[in-house]
Amino acid sequence: MIFTSWVTAAVISVSFLVTAASLRAIEPGNNKRARRVAFFCLSYLLAVACFYISKSVPQIDIEASSQGIAFLMGWLTSLEIFSIILFKIILPKLGHNLPSIVTELFLGVSVVVLIGVTLSHFGVDTTSIAATSAVVTAILAIGLQATLGNVIGGVALQLDRSIRIGDWIQLENGKQGRVQEIRWRHTVLETRDWDTIIVPNSSLLAANITILGKRAGEPLQHRMWVYFSVDFRYSPSYVIDTVEKAIQAPPSILGISENPKPNCVCMDFSKEHHESYALYAVRYWLTNIQDDDPTNSLVRRRLFAALQRAKIPLAIPAAQIFVEKDNEQNRERKAHSELDKRVGALKRIEFLSALSKDEFKHLAEGLQPVLFSKGENIMVQNDQAHWLYIMTEGKVGVWVTAANQTQKVTDLSAPTFFGEMGLMTGAPRSATITAMTDVRCYRLYKDVFHKILHDRPAMAEEISAILATREVETQNVKSLLDQATQKKRIDEVSGHMLDKISDFFGLAAK
Repeated sequence: MIFTSWVTAAVISVSFLVTAASLRAIEPGNNKRARRVAFFCLSYLLAVACFYISKSVPQIDIEASSQGIAFLMGWLTSLEIFSIILFKIILPKLGHNLPSIVTELFLGVSVVVLIGVTLSHFGVDTTSIAATSAVVTAILAIGLQATLGNVIGGVALQLDRSIRIGDWIQLENGKQGRVQEIRWRHTVLETRDWDTIIVPNSSLLAANITILGKRAGEPLQHRMWVYFSVDFRYSPSYVIDTVEKAIQAPPSILGISENPKPNCVCMDFSKEHHESYALYAVRYWLTNIQDDDPTNSLVRRRLFAALQRAKIPLAIPAAQIFVEKDNEQNRERKAHSELDKRVGALKRIEFLSALSKDEFKHLAEGLQPVLFSKGENIMVQNDQAHWLYIMTEGKVGVWVTAANQTQKVTDLSAPTFFGEMGLMTGAPRSATITAMTDVRCYRLYKDVFHKILHDRPAMAEEISAILATREVETQNVKSLLDQATQKKRIDEVSGHMLDKISDFFGLAAK
């Protein structure tokens, strides 16, 4: 018999080792299958060894039985190796990932046939066994209807592939989980809470199951909702435009699809007579269903910052009462404290150092506080914006795009300022500034600064000299100019910048 040959044993052993190594490389965590084949291979080698021992030692009469066992184990090992090569290596490479139940059915039928052939080799009447087994099977089927229903459900789920491993599904009770495994009797779901749900297969077939984010011909995306309320003082059009501009602005929020774009809708008006607000919702399409709450949090952060910048407060219950000791003295103290904070921020700006106390106060009263959430663009390169940012909290990154390549130039941390060229000359933004943390700033607008320059036109020359020095010093990092050349360059840039400031603020005509 061929399976009792040492050559055959060597070929099967080498094939097993190569196949096991390939399986481990493809599926590092799938050791259960390799251990099963190893058991069959070792049993086969032991049977072959017993066969040759019985031939060498006549007193040990196990030649026939060891030959039959070698035949059975040799075929089992070969079938296991063949199924691994076919179902785990070749077919997946060709793009055909068959359900695991197909492999198990193939092996199950093969084992039954091999056991029958082996028993026939020993002279056992397999016909009577088959008849007896049919009777026993009928009895068991009556007593195990529920289990058989689950088994049939598992076969149906894997063959029609309506639910696949990796799908996110929602059960009728509202629980959600990712399909990790479809077994004969049940399906294993893993939730976001690191819990495991065992669902009988018959229940999946009988219930209405929602497969999250799955749509024919479309990428895996699941629509999410973030609700908020704003009172009736602000029109729905203004609220929706403000929110959509923020959530659609680059850079896009991590985990949100760009197609369809996130949007904002007015869902309803309060139906309670004592309430006065409208209910809104931000709708977006989630690309990684695992990260639902973290992405919701990012959306809320950007939403909150956008509403803060637009001075749109979130609605509070009409019955809410705030009790605070308030009088003229307390209000004046708060106003002075805020004004001092703003003046302190303005004094950190080098080219404003020559301002008087009253001029600092004038500018401070005109500052607008703004909030940006992490990841938002505060400034975008080449945009036109006639204001300066004074950063009091947070950290930003500076990015410059040139020749279709975007590179990070530096990081800036509070307290600092940026955007001075837009304020003083109207020049387009020279870089993109992105919030690396939540950032609080003040905006200093051209209109607020206009009166000071018209009252003190000579100040334009001082500012142009300071800005020119900063620009040339920045260029000097690359050019390494000598001191004389650097001074000459500052004079040239200063004159050019003075003309721009004068034109921009209308000083030349005065």
